[in-house]
Amino acid sequence: MQLDGIAAVVTGGGSGLGEATAVAMAAGGAKVALLDMNLAAAQAVAERIGGIALQCDVADPAQATAALAAATAAHGTARILVNCAGVATPGRIVGKEGPLALDAFERVVRVNLIGTFNMMRLFATELSKQDEMEDHERGVIINTASVAAFDGQIGQPAYASSKAAVAGLTLPAARELARFGIRVMTIAPGIFGTPMLFGLSQEIQASLGAAVPYPSRLGQPTEYASLALHIIANRMLNGETIRLDGALRMAPK
Repeated sequence: MQLDGIAAVVTGGGSGLGEATAVAMAAGGAKVALLDMNLAAAQAVAERIGGIALQCDVADPAQATAALAAATAAHGTARILVNCAGVATPGRIVGKEGPLALDAFERVVRVNLIGTFNMMRLFATELSKQDEMEDHERGVIINTASVAAFDGQIGQPAYASSKAAVAGLTLPAARELARFGIRVMTIAPGIFGTPMLFGLSQEIQASLGAAVPYPSRLGQPTEYASLALHIIANRMLNGETIRLDGALRMAPK
């Protein structure tokens, strides 16, 4: 799929992986709608790339429906959805204060898994009604998992399980939506330089980067965006989760 003139939606577009992807798609000529809980951050990105910003809790059906409707009104029906919205609240199953609070676990699953599925189902429903493009394709969905889906560490039960579920959603969704010419792919980043890590000290960030076999550094959001653009362009990529991690395998803790 060529990006020029195509409408796209990016969740979590106000920072990190979502911001880099929105910038890259806009540079290719896409009309980008950025959805984010932090409206000010999304607006700042939208102003730079000529897109629109919409405040949205991706796991809220009404907010997601309204945001997609507003994006459609501005740019036409989107052909591309990139789900980058996510949270990574740590917590052990059994901590010093006792069992992990169930609502803390639920919040992570709600944003990472239910939010991803909510956006996918609403986006695919509208896209399935649009005309086919080249090679019977209608569009593409790119979700974001994590290497934690496969190498979950101590203290990551909510995050790792929610991201494993996103990876597990990929193939059944791709198989079902194939009849509409809608592809579904997932990227599983390793340790990337995003706001989730920027709260850590420089020493810890450097230590994390050094654990990556090659290149021995934190991943750059632009590298995620580059892979997303390749997925969009390559129609044979479908139904798979791609690790983007420099050969990193996470230790238990």
